[in-house]
Amino acid sequence: MYNPDFTITPEILANIGLIEAAREVIINAPLIPVYEARFVSEALVRTVHHSTHLEGNDLSLNEAKRVIEGEQIVAKQRDIQEVINYRNVLKYLDGLEAEVKDGLHYSQAMLKKINQLVCARLVDESCQGCYRQAQVILKDDQSGEVVFRPPPSVEVPYLLEDFFDWLNMTGSQRIHPVLRAGVAHYYLVAVHPFVEGNGRSARTFTTLILFVEGYDIKRFFSLEEYFDKDSAQYYQALFDVDNSDESKDLEKRDLTPWLEYFTRAMAVELTRIKEKVKRLSVDAKMKGKLGSQIPLNERQIKMMEYLENNGAITTAEARSLLPGYSDDSLVRDFNYLLKQGVVKKEGSTKSARYFLK
Repeated sequence: MYNPDFTITPEILANIGLIEAAREVIINAPLIPVYEARFVSEALVRTVHHSTHLEGNDLSLNEAKRVIEGEQIVAKQRDIQEVINYRNVLKYLDGLEAEVKDGLHYSQAMLKKINQLVCARLVDESCQGCYRQAQVILKDDQSGEVVFRPPPSVEVPYLLEDFFDWLNMTGSQRIHPVLRAGVAHYYLVAVHPFVEGNGRSARTFTTLILFVEGYDIKRFFSLEEYFDKDSAQYYQALFDVDNSDESKDLEKRDLTPWLEYFTRAMAVELTRIKEKVKRLSVDAKMKGKLGSQIPLNERQIKMMEYLENNGAITTAEARSLLPGYSDDSLVRDFNYLLKQGVVKKEGSTKSARYFLK
């Protein structure tokens, strides 16, 4: 049975500490509901865009967003299809997550279905979700040197059987979920079980493990964005494992350098989200006083951010902050905030100043 080889280094421990601290803040932050929906939507778009961009997709973030929202754009059909497919595979995770949680059991059928969705309309149907039947290699574009040679195709089913046995084993479930996800990411990339879409399939399966094992973290984050921002470092971290051990035996490689990179990626991304959540949780102090969250619309959110930064706001200042809206709309917003006990008012209506209560 597969038994991953890695050492819990001080860096990995520090990264896990940062991950746990950020997770605690994000999960318990008294976010306004509209922000939660926005964060989830933005993270999904970033995940789809950056995971496909890592594989050479030319669509911009905005173009990917438009495709996800169902708009027609002018671009290469393959690029559009890759984005559609990745959005579909994330929808598949929504239903799969509950199914796995019931028994905490992962299967090769899940991995194959993920690849089938990733590759829909991109490769022949006979290759979608099916393990490869031939040897593949990756060469350096400039030198022509072989930089990656995955195991022979005949070994793929056995390697994955060993891996899933380990993943579902009670003992391995005592390992921190972030480390389990990191091991899965590397192993699936290294085995390279499919003809097409191996990276996207591996990253999706990694996401599944995080979601199932308590690290969905409100689905606010996108590891793919971190990977894509420095793709050379991402691929180098994977290759470093291959080159760190003279043994070609996949099951004996030391995954420590990869797990240092992987946990650092999660720590950086979650810390960034944590700081954003803290800035935007403008009702944090109020929740304790009022006993509940206060749902705000987009205008009211901007007013609250202005109040947090400046201490007070007038109708004139609100007009400058929110051009295009009538004074009546702004007054209704102020009256709503007054009624909710969020702000207090000083002065007459036209010259009134509003303060956080």
